[in-house]
Amino acid sequence: MIITRTPFRISFFGGGTDYPSWYREHGGAVLSTSIDKYCYISCRRLPPFFDHKHRIVYSLIENVKHTDDIQHPAVRAVLKWANVEEGLEIHHDGDLPARSGLGSSSSFTVGLLNALQALQGQVTNKDGLARDAIHIEQNVIREHVGSQDQVSAAFGGFNRIDFHANDTFDVAPVILPQQRQQELREHLMLCFTGFSRIASEIAKSKIDNLENREKELKLMRAMVDEAIDLLQDRRQPIESFGKLLDTNWHYKRSLSSRVSNPKINEIYNAAIDAGAIGGKILGAGGGGFLLLFAKPEKQAAIRARLDKLIHVPFNFEDSGSRVVLYQPNGL
Repeated sequence: MIITRTPFRISFFGGGTDYPSWYREHGGAVLSTSIDKYCYISCRRLPPFFDHKHRIVYSLIENVKHTDDIQHPAVRAVLKWANVEEGLEIHHDGDLPARSGLGSSSSFTVGLLNALQALQGQVTNKDGLARDAIHIEQNVIREHVGSQDQVSAAFGGFNRIDFHANDTFDVAPVILPQQRQQELREHLMLCFTGFSRIASEIAKSKIDNLENREKELKLMRAMVDEAIDLLQDRRQPIESFGKLLDTNWHYKRSLSSRVSNPKINEIYNAAIDAGAIGGKILGAGGGGFLLLFAKPEKQAAIRARLDKLIHVPFNFEDSGSRVVLYQPNGL
């Protein structure tokens, strides 16, 4: 039995510049952090006593005789890509709902790859894990996704991630004094809008419109540098980060009409009226989790104003995808 634990992520700035169709021409950069909410994948060899060869347990239960019969696209793609011949039982559990803007799909792919390699007695590095996950999602499954989620899930931590025209990437931890990082964390709120969406469909609408939004994307990429500079300069008030998030949200909404909707706008405006300084819908948009930036003394009023939403406490984490149980010969 192998169990992996892979974090979800929050992306602050630069989202949209991590799509290959953009960074292969212009380069890209994002500022993001992994958080202490996780995707858990358990994987074991399935004894040959059953009518089925593979058993896949997530929101559905699949008992199948052939890999091609697996309905879960990531499981089917990973098993075929890895040329898995033996029967497996794979279970998925998540701390937060899927399709919610926290990179859950990539956390699943990264966690499954990590589990399969551990089951084979192989130790993978974070760089290879991220690259394999990007390849599977973009080239095997052919989903319309960027490249930041896979990197953030594999590496963990509070990072600047740069994407280059030759499809390479660099991960640079953002070094902050502990007090400054804690100050940032205390100003962040995470709440669930109550509705999910299929990120790849929204992402496709953004990808199709990238050429018409070159100005906005270049400004959003520049915000990565601006955000890091103001965080590292303790003379700058932390509230400047929240104001930058608000500016970024307005640019992000311009990338596609599907990024936001009247309900999301209503929630965001209510939060601002109650004292939030800025925020954004996480991930591709259209629903899922809303990140807000507000002074700690204003947060009770914001929670009261958004009392219909689920508010989720969280912390930053820096471990990335990990094998938390390693019993390769056990059942």
